[in-house]
Amino acid sequence: MAHNDVVSVTIVTYNSGRFIRRCLESVLAQDYPHYEIVVIDNASSDGTSDILEQFEGRCRICYNQENIGFAAAQNQAIACSRGDWVLTLNPDVLLLPDFIRRLVDAGQLDPRIGTVCGKLLAMSAHFEIPDRPLVDSTGIYFNPMLRHLDRGSQEVDNGHYLQYEYVFGATAAAALYRRGMIDDVSIGGEFFDADFFVYREDADVAWRAQLMGWTCLYAPFARGYHVRKVLPGNRRALPAEINMHSVKNRFLMRAKNISGDLYRRIWFSITLRDVIVVACCLAWEHSSIKAFWHLARNWKRVLEKRRLIQARRSVDDDYMASWFHYKPVSKHVFARATGPQQPAFHVTERAPSKAAPFNAES
Repeated sequence: MAHNDVVSVTIVTYNSGRFIRRCLESVLAQDYPHYEIVVIDNASSDGTSDILEQFEGRCRICYNQENIGFAAAQNQAIACSRGDWVLTLNPDVLLLPDFIRRLVDAGQLDPRIGTVCGKLLAMSAHFEIPDRPLVDSTGIYFNPMLRHLDRGSQEVDNGHYLQYEYVFGATAAAALYRRGMIDDVSIGGEFFDADFFVYREDADVAWRAQLMGWTCLYAPFARGYHVRKVLPGNRRALPAEINMHSVKNRFLMRAKNISGDLYRRIWFSITLRDVIVVACCLAWEHSSIKAFWHLARNWKRVLEKRRLIQARRSVDDDYMASWFHYKPVSKHVFARATGPQQPAFHVTERAPSKAAPFNAES
């Protein structure tokens, strides 16, 4: 298909020197002609800015004086952009040349498609592609413990996930968002919630978009590679600040988005996970205890965001509850005509990742 829609590729860098050159080169090699690149550097100190200077003629680049976080910097990039679509992209992603074109093509299928994601495959930190390709993400899903996980993560890519499907949401590592949806679901002028700072902000957007009647489409032939640093089971290898934000954002996302009815349906699973999270913070991850102080200090603002979100929801609790399963949930594209009130879901039969006692998906 031929489209004139402009795509704004927004990238946030923070000490991304080992990745950013190859990421930008893969974007500049796209076969889709109508795009722009906006890069926000969050005060990198590893030479990232020196690399970015070499791309200033082909990209719009802003150098922040401090690290304002991924969410706020993405909002900054989106505000500077002009595209009909916004492709948020991590600097550790490498795109195949037809990635943008295939996402935009898929997004034309239905005006209520607010987000489109492709198939991301895993690669090493040296941008090496493994002999046995592994899936990184084919969209995100929630389980009843309110853990958000990547569909297919770490599975050997044997040619599956080849159907166009509606999924709950997309990882912001490479997610195409419709400008109309960005404008519609933004709260207080923010698309990504700046209170998240980093981590889970994409799951929060996905939940809010679903509440407001937007869908997310998985397009299987749009492919790229991603260096995944946060995986279930590697929490102890992550910086303490990242783990603190992970804990904070678990509760922040729920406070804003969950309804009383949905909570009642899955309260036992939620509570079980909460007990594990809190106990682990008290027992050994003491640096994450301040997550609860952040929540308490900003509680009035959180409740105001919740009020605005819940006042604009357009789907019922049966629809939302249908997404929360221990196996990834997807919806056939041909069933979209039934509308969000009649989800016609299909649950994949692939076994989900076993829940660790406490890991990066807190």
